[in-house]
Amino acid sequence: MDGVTFLIHWVNQTIRLGAILAVYFACFASGTHAQGGPPYYTNDPGTPGNKQWEINLGYMPFLFNANSITHTPDVDINFGLGDRIQLTFENAYLRVNDAAGGTRFGLGQDQLGLKWRFYDNEESGFAISVFPQVSLNNPNSSVDRGITPRGASLILPMEFSKKLGPLNLNGEVGYNFVHLGSDGYLAGIVAGHDFTKNLEMDAEFYAVGTFHPAANSDTIGIGARYKIHPPFILLLMAGRSVEGARNGQPYFVGYFGMQFLLPPKPFAKD
Repeated sequence: MDGVTFLIHWVNQTIRLGAILAVYFACFASGTHAQGGPPYYTNDPGTPGNKQWEINLGYMPFLFNANSITHTPDVDINFGLGDRIQLTFENAYLRVNDAAGGTRFGLGQDQLGLKWRFYDNEESGFAISVFPQVSLNNPNSSVDRGITPRGASLILPMEFSKKLGPLNLNGEVGYNFVHLGSDGYLAGIVAGHDFTKNLEMDAEFYAVGTFHPAANSDTIGIGARYKIHPPFILLLMAGRSVEGARNGQPYFVGYFGMQFLLPPKPFAKD
């Protein structure tokens, strides 16, 4: 899949999902508030706020017909510098199971990122950010045991958020530069609705792939955030591949965890 083919593919899938969501929310929603980030794979332009922490701890299973990869747990730590900049560190303790090597456990790659929301128009509800992230191996045996890839990678994505009447959309698209591997892409879109002051539910379409050789994995999922009590927010998401669970497509993906907003303060009112 080359760049043009990927773009056409992603736009077609996005239009399809967007049309379904637009009809749903137009019929049933009186107001919406959605955002990317955990429990979803799509990121959004939002940042924690100056000197604020957002910490996400999640259990993330990726289940295939012949193998599985599970983050047990995934740790995602974000810190705000000013109102528009976010520093990010993410890693996971991985459980990998396949026929070739059986079950192995090991530390994943460190992911270091910096998000900058360079455009934010509150009147129109439109915001844009960039979020470069580099992934590096730790000095351990995870590479030799086939748990992590051999080379580092650099993701250069752009995120956007836009209010469209009752619908609030968040999207992301980016290029993945891979050392000792195939370059690739990522793209996603999230839309959702606040059913109560504490409960938000969303739908997500997400796509990742490589160019040479051409490979892709497109998933669709449904998720929720539930505000328990400051600083705790419950994070849930479950989904699967758009295609049949074959040729490396997952039959189940998920995120089950908790978000901590520190220092604790009352949740923002919509």
